[in-house]
Amino acid sequence: MEPVNVSIIYYSATGTVHALAQAAAEGAEKAGARVRLRKVAELAPPEAISSNPAWSQHIQDTADIAEVSPDDLAWADAVLFGTPTRFGTISSQVKAFIDTTGPLWFAGKLADKVYSAFSASNTAHGGQESTILALSNVFYHWGGVIVPPGYTDPVQFKTGNPYGTSHVAGDGAPSEVTLQAARYQAQRVVDTAAALKIGRAAS
Repeated sequence: MEPVNVSIIYYSATGTVHALAQAAAEGAEKAGARVRLRKVAELAPPEAISSNPAWSQHIQDTADIAEVSPDDLAWADAVLFGTPTRFGTISSQVKAFIDTTGPLWFAGKLADKVYSAFSASNTAHGGQESTILALSNVFYHWGGVIVPPGYTDPVQFKTGNPYGTSHVAGDGAPSEVTLQAARYQAQRVVDTAAALKIGRAAS
């Protein structure tokens, strides 16, 4: 069987969600998947970005990462979305990309793929779970197969979020436990997508 194709699509202003996305890419690759790590386009005005040195620096540090296109969704067997929470929902940058996917959805090319999500907020209880649930609403409309991490690995009892990997950015950079949770989540996505691919090939 051909390897599972996984697109990891994320937005990150200062690097927290980027770190989670990189860990997810590592987990997917370790599980045998072909991986595309893609950032969504930045929409914030230059004056907003320049007002935050960490934001400006992160844009420079990730200049070599390709921006996502609809082809990255069409190519994938499984997709993980990462976004910071913005008042309990997804960032405008991620929403803007999702809003370009209508033609793929209308053609049925987003259905039957495996989807999962991860997030970060600046404060505890800052909307991480509601942000992941908001992305799930998109996946429902696409006809996707949603795969959360649940409590299916010991690391999940340390991080405590069965919806998807999440982090409180106000506490600093993601810990190794959080990064391991992101790797595990991606591995679970790959394993599920592989099982579906085998089953469909046999039917």
